[in-house]
Amino acid sequence: MSGRMIAFDLHPIGPLDLDRAARLHRGAFAPMGERPWTRQDMAELLATPAGGGLLLRIGDEDAGVVLWRTMADEAELLTLAVDARHRRRGVGAALLNQVIVRSQRQGARLLFLEVGIDNPGARSLYAQAGFIEVGRRVAYYRRPTGFADALVLRLTLADGGLGGGGLSGGG
Repeated sequence: MSGRMIAFDLHPIGPLDLDRAARLHRGAFAPMGERPWTRQDMAELLATPAGGGLLLRIGDEDAGVVLWRTMADEAELLTLAVDARHRRRGVGAALLNQVIVRSQRQGARLLFLEVGIDNPGARSLYAQAGFIEVGRRVAYYRRPTGFADALVLRLTLADGGLGGGGLSGGG
């Protein structure tokens, strides 16, 4: 990342955003052999009180999408996708930080996620945010060349307020 701040627009995924969000997700995950979230998958999640989703735009381009759910005192980051043209520019960090802040506001004390062991960019992002490995799902992801394990990661969120638990320096 160059250190330059990039202006972006971040907003909750609405009904008119579902096709664009699904297209972005497909573009990010289909090359890895993963089943992408469809428009319907996203709509069903977002129709629940526990579901949340954000779309990040840079200029007139969709750059990233994130989906999560919060139930009781736990949240789960379900998927985070960044368009290849916008990777390593802070998009993933901005989306992750918003999930952390919003989950905390909703009362979550823990945030969980799964990440492919073969996804070093995502693993680095999560490590920088303070996630720790708490489990492994063997051969969880189907890849074009076989299978990859999923690491189960957990972040302990700070009690109350918005301080702590997120990325330092605003992401």
